[in-house]
Amino acid sequence: MARRNPPIPKTRKKTPAAGRAAHAGRAAKAHAVAIGLSAAIVSIDGERPTVLVVHRGRGSDALPFGTFDPVGHRTLELGLRNWVREQTRLQLGYVEQLYTFGDRGRHLTGPGEGPRVLSVGYLALTRAEGAPAAPDNLWREWYSYFPWEDWRLAKPPIIGTAILPGLAAFAAAATDREVRQRRNDRIRLCFGIGGAGWDEEKVLERYELLYEAGLIAEARHDRGTVPPAGFSKLGRDMVFDHRRILATAMGRLRGKMKYRPIVFELMRPEITLLELQRTVEAISGVRLHKQNFRRLVETQGIVEETGRLTHKTGGRPAKQFRFRREVLRERPAPGLRLTGRRNR
Repeated sequence: MARRNPPIPKTRKKTPAAGRAAHAGRAAKAHAVAIGLSAAIVSIDGERPTVLVVHRGRGSDALPFGTFDPVGHRTLELGLRNWVREQTRLQLGYVEQLYTFGDRGRHLTGPGEGPRVLSVGYLALTRAEGAPAAPDNLWREWYSYFPWEDWRLAKPPIIGTAILPGLAAFAAAATDREVRQRRNDRIRLCFGIGGAGWDEEKVLERYELLYEAGLIAEARHDRGTVPPAGFSKLGRDMVFDHRRILATAMGRLRGKMKYRPIVFELMRPEITLLELQRTVEAISGVRLHKQNFRRLVETQGIVEETGRLTHKTGGRPAKQFRFRREVLRERPAPGLRLTGRRNR
């Protein structure tokens, strides 16, 4: 009797349609995109420009971040206002979209690709008073992240002691002559050396130069390198690219203030001219001549007297002013240009 071969087990073959569906599912998971909203929420505390941050334990600070719900939020801005109000109980005044930050891996904390996170950055202004409602939120002076940006008293010492030597080494490390020259030109223009003059709006350009040179903590973290001996920490670091978002917001506010009256979004309805000057100086990081500034305000017709005086203990009472909203209909670009600076 002939021996019969054992039966060959049948295997279920995937249909072309099933194979395509499985591949599409894996591809969709690998290339998933999440949309978030990051907010640089700025307020003024006396002469201190502050930003609302999330601080947990010993970790780095973070900007408030919320996800965008395309079903529940009609627009990105409404989504931002909603979750900020829910999480912080803050009523935002002026809100402006900055930029979409979407570098691959910007929100990864471990191995693997994970979803691609696109974060739409916003600048938001508010007249905040007192401590934030959330226990892990706090107001932090923005110059603690960018100590080289505050020129109100004098040129910040950190520029001469740590930044310029580090950038000089970065330029010298370029083996190509043209690359070395371009680096030196960026250093001169960003930090106002060699007669270039300080431009307070170049906040982002300065930050990106320091990042490229590996002089700030975020660059070391992203590249997985260990700081060299004697490495000076330049300002407080933030998670992911949040300090870059904050730098973008600072530069935008400094520039916008010169042709739009958004500074009044940060102030009480009735103010003195000195309070207005100190607020402008706090944001711009430079001191202004008192008489030149008052002449500018008078020429612009941007405020009007209320007829009331301040009631302070000691010293002469000062006149109180309020923003004159009619100026928005009179001129296309009413703002406070920084003329008559005391330091450059």
